This record gives sequence, structure tokens and C-alpha cells, in this order.
Amino acid sequence: MTEDRGRDETQPKGAWEFDAEVAQVFDDMLARSIPQYEVMREAVADLAARFLVEGKPADRSPRVVDLGASRGESLAPLVDLLHGAAEYHAVEVSEPMLRTLRERWPRDEVQILDFDLRSGYPELPGPADVTLAVLTIQFTPIEHRLRILRDIWKNTRPGGGLIFVEKVLGATAEIDERMKRLYYDLKGKNGYSPQQIERKKLSLEGVLVPVTAGMNEDLLRGAGFAEVDCFWRWNNFAGWLAIK
Repeated sequence: MTEDRGRDETQPKGAWEFDAEVAQVFDDMLARSIPQYEVMREAVADLAARFLVEGKPADRSPRVVDLGASRGESLAPLVDLLHGAAEYHAVEVSEPMLRTLRERWPRDEVQILDFDLRSGYPELPGPADVTLAVLTIQFTPIEHRLRILRDIWKNTRPGGGLIFVEKVLGATAEIDERMKRLYYDLKGKNGYSPQQIERKKLSLEGVLVPVTAGMNEDLLRGAGFAEVDCFWRWNNFAGWLAIK
């Protein structure tokens, strides 16, 4: 397993990119920018493990797909839990993140796929038992999201699930503004300066495009998932479990 490589002091000058500088400090960036980060990570891993351990198919190894795997933090607990007794697919488009994934799993225990979800869906050997989309779909254009979620549904076995975590907008402009203030206060408490907070906010405009929690649930149901429920929420971040 790779180590956290540094403290996030990045100062983006233009539109946000998952470049080498970001990849180097990504673990620290998430831990200081996502509220209840460890709680969210543990919940994702525990939910995914139940699909892979309790509901595993009788005729094959269970299969997990991580869309937007970044450095592999969502996938790593499952790889450690099952000790190679499952099939793992990490899908990523950022070349620096892909290099990190290849360094982390050099012996092919994880299949690492260089694929852009805007162009379709990666070719897999069969349906997923569980798919992880943790802080990923928010970086795809809104016009692609329903199609991406439909592709996930099509490539999930009956009874399998999607674990979906996103930054979200408040239901109204006033509620959203209040939630954002709390969020920026949290980032300040975690050591980010007002200048860093403002610069990152500006760099992410038009790159990370959140929608409301209700819109995300409509997208999941519109994609075909029959059972959808929120398993975690803090302010303007939320996670859902969707079952086919």
C-alpha cells in the first residue's frame, strides 16, 4: 500500500486538473476537505464488503468496479479484506493517478483501466457485484450522467449495488449558501487559508458541478435502480446505496 506523500499546499492557477501535484497530496487533500472523511470511507468499505462476501456468486469470484479510482483509497480496504479472492477493476483517466495505481498494485491483483467515462463504459469480463463511484460523477458533464448511471445499472448483476458519493447543492439557494459557509469554515479549521479556499473554489467552477440530493436520487432511479437510499450525509456531501 502506498503512503500519503505530503501535505496539500497546492495553489491552482487555472481550471482544476488531477495533475501530478494533486496526485502527490491527494490523500491529505481529501482528508482535510471532505467532512467526516474516515466515517464515509469506512461506510463505503463496509457496504461494499457485504455484496462481495455475503452475496457473492456461487459460480465465480465476486467482482468490484471502482469508477474514478484516483489513488485507490476506496478499493484498498476490499483488496485487503479478500486477499485476492475477488476481481478488482480500477477505472481512471488521470495519467498521474494511473501511475500511482500501477505503483500501488504492480502485480496485477487489480486490473487498472485507462478509460474516460464521457466516451462510454469500459469493457469488463462480466457484471459487477458492486460498483464504487465515490466523488467521481460530479466531475462528469451533467448531460452524460444519466447515461453513465444507466451503463452502471446495465453492468451490475441483479441484486448487486452501486455505492455513490457526491458533493451536493442545497435544496434552495439560501440553504445552499448556509451549507457552503459551514463547509468553508470546516476547511479553515483543517488548516486551509482563506486564499487557498477561494483559489480552489474558483478553479473548480465548471469542473466539479454538483446537483441537489433530490436530483441525484432521480438520476439513480431513472437509470433503473429500484432501491435507493442515503446511507451518509454531512451538510453538502452525501452517499447513496442503489440496488439493482
